[in-house]
Amino acid sequence: MKYYSLLAVSALTYLGASITGQNSIAQQKPAKGFDVTAESFADIQLLRYQVPGFDQLSLQQKKLAYYLSEAGLSGRDIIYDQRGKYNLLIRKTIENIYATYKGDRKAAEWAKFKDYCGRFWFSNGNHHHYGNEKLIPEHSFTYFTKLVKNSDLKGFPVNKGESADSFLARIKPVIFDPSFQPKMVDLSPDTDNIVASSNNFYEGVTQKEVEDFYAKFNTDGNAPSWGLNSKLVKENGKIVEKTWKVGGMYGAALEKIVYWLEKAVTVSENAQQKEALQKLIKYYRSGDLKDFDDYSVAWVADTASRIDATNGFIEVYNDAIGKRGSFESVVSLKDLESTKRIQAIASRAQWFEDNSPLLPEHKKKQVKGITAKAITVISEAGDAAPSTPIGINLPNADWIRKEHGSKSVSLSNIVHSYNIVSSKGGVLDEFAYGDDVKARIRTYGSLSSDLHTDMHECIGHASGQINPGVETTDKTLKNYASALEEARADLVALYFILDPKLIEIGVMPNLEVGKAEYDSYMMNGLITQLTRIKPGSNLEEAHMRNRQLNAMWVYEKGKKDNVVEMIKVNGKTYTRINDYNKLRELFGQLLREIQRVKSEGDYEGGKNLIETYGVKVDQQLLKEVSERYARLDVKAYKGFIQPKLVPVMKGSEITDVKVTYPVSFYDQMMEYGKKYAFLPVMN
Repeated sequence: MKYYSLLAVSALTYLGASITGQNSIAQQKPAKGFDVTAESFADIQLLRYQVPGFDQLSLQQKKLAYYLSEAGLSGRDIIYDQRGKYNLLIRKTIENIYATYKGDRKAAEWAKFKDYCGRFWFSNGNHHHYGNEKLIPEHSFTYFTKLVKNSDLKGFPVNKGESADSFLARIKPVIFDPSFQPKMVDLSPDTDNIVASSNNFYEGVTQKEVEDFYAKFNTDGNAPSWGLNSKLVKENGKIVEKTWKVGGMYGAALEKIVYWLEKAVTVSENAQQKEALQKLIKYYRSGDLKDFDDYSVAWVADTASRIDATNGFIEVYNDAIGKRGSFESVVSLKDLESTKRIQAIASRAQWFEDNSPLLPEHKKKQVKGITAKAITVISEAGDAAPSTPIGINLPNADWIRKEHGSKSVSLSNIVHSYNIVSSKGGVLDEFAYGDDVKARIRTYGSLSSDLHTDMHECIGHASGQINPGVETTDKTLKNYASALEEARADLVALYFILDPKLIEIGVMPNLEVGKAEYDSYMMNGLITQLTRIKPGSNLEEAHMRNRQLNAMWVYEKGKKDNVVEMIKVNGKTYTRINDYNKLRELFGQLLREIQRVKSEGDYEGGKNLIETYGVKVDQQLLKEVSERYARLDVKAYKGFIQPKLVPVMKGSEITDVKVTYPVSFYDQMMEYGKKYAFLPVMN
């Protein structure tokens, strides 16, 4: 599971300096002359992050990081193809135009084309990275025709014997028709979410056919996450899986991933890490999900390595029914100092479980080992970039969490870059109500956000248990599973962030930290996250739904006691919390209910929560918030240009690895397009 920054919505939770007194990455100043901001376009601001501590690694560790980073980048084509059948066709087309167009590059229409390229690359395809709606260029098809005909025609992905005009006719609806594949993930109720979604996980099948297909699979005990690594298609009237493996679908890219993983094995830090990497290679070769579970267990057991990586088909947010995993990779090194805070929480996971407001039968009697650490990200790829999480908790399989534990990480240098840019936005002054609230967030907002992320990933996703005999959530909660799981993990963090236990264990100085998080969360869930959606829209993305569900539910349930108010001053809407302790009680009540829904597999209960509280948007409020936000001239979304690892060679030997920090997102995307293009346009 991933936890995403609220910064791009409100910039509220990353203001101020941490007050723990620890010399964490989040408190370090950037190197002199290092600018975390880079290009911006449309509604997107690109950032950069540093990798402190890399120079102090041994040569063996540097090689390991380099090989793992190359393995991650080698899967770049996969995420594009997963997010849409025609994405590689579009990408190779716009890359060729961007590289070879001979016309006027100072014209206003060229600027519109460049914006489209940036948005497409940022989203890993032709659907918005967050809202899932189709991206349509602001320039005309007539101008696009001019672009194609004034570029190197040999560089386009044309079919054999296809003319430029025929190619243009073929690609026109793919790019310009808003009714053609309009939404990558469609979570609308009472619809066929498979047919309505434009991702490339299914072809020629209905949702009922998918559910019937997997109903035949054994899901007892330690069964794998069926469907995680394949595309389901109908061929000659028969439904079959096209497995993502070496020799199968995406084979060419996976061969390159395996090539780099095999190099990583030779410089692994210890026997446990070596075993995990070897099992990952075995899985990519076999495509057997039992091999993936074996790898996941071995990966969880590796707690000693300084260098770590996730690499695989991991998160299921891009599948409307939560079965198929998107390719991602995050390579990191342990941030030793910042790890102390998250370990203080993880080491007391059983206390948090025992003292949670869950029904007794839904609590874990024994919480297995949670390995918690703060990490310094070295590189990200696939679904983890350019838009990146700030917290990760894996594996996702409930039975592995229950029997073997999990790893929970906070991405400290990513948060550091967010902290720097957020201090310049002006969003806090515009949307926070009252000088006391603003002062509290400025003082404690950074720490409160860090603690929320730590608890969301560390004890949130790891808490609770499914009742015996109840199926996994992809079968029981279906298209509502992801939003409900994120809501549940958020609520664990919200419930405990106002608990004196956090003061007792030394991770926060006082309860004002918890109040700062409540201020930020309610503001974001009810108001400021609306800056991400267009007029007339409702909420589609799982994390946005979960935040509004949590905030709206406690707001509505607390109306009788005036726990939280929505007030209007000079035509501007604000949230005001009147009773923080009662608000905590309400968060606990909702947590208990959502855990019950998960534990019992109550689809109707989950659907009712999401559809009643987590989807519908007050359009008048949306209009107001959008106008206020526009006046701030702050981009709604933020993501990252990746550092580049450069091996220093002496003959055929690597003698060192240096980290460089590119400044242009466009240049990096063009470089990636040349260096890591391993798949055909149709797969």
